[in-house]
Amino acid sequence: MSRRDRVGPTCIVGGGETTVTVSGSGIGGRNLEFAAAAALVIDGASGVAIGSVGTDGRDGPTDAAGAVVDGETALRVRAARMELADQLRNNDTLRALDAAGAVMRTGATGTNVMDVYLATIASAQG
Repeated sequence: MSRRDRVGPTCIVGGGETTVTVSGSGIGGRNLEFAAAAALVIDGASGVAIGSVGTDGRDGPTDAAGAVVDGETALRVRAARMELADQLRNNDTLRALDAAGAVMRTGATGTNVMDVYLATIASAQG
C-alpha cells in the first residue's frame, strides 16, 4: 500500500447555528437535533464521532450544551426502548440522547460565540 492509499485520521470543524422546525412535543434543541440526525447517518459505522455543542453551554430549553454521538449511539437508544428517528420527529432528542449517554452538560459558560460542530474519523485504508 502506498502512502496515497491511506486516509485519516481526519477532523472536520464547523461553526454557526442550524435551525429546527418544531412539530413535536418533546424537549431538545438545535445541537441535540443535529447530533441525533448525525447518529442516524452513522448508525453502525466504526471510527466516527460527531459532536454538536453550543459555546454558551445551553441548547434550547434544556440543561445540555449539545451531544457527541458515534456509530453505536442509535443502538444505545434502541436498548433504552426508543427509536431515534421517532424521537427526532417528535423533537424529543434530549431524552433519547440522554439514554444513550451522549449528552454534554457543561453549565453556563458566560460566552455565546456560536455552535461548534466536530466530526472525527479514525484512520482508514482507501
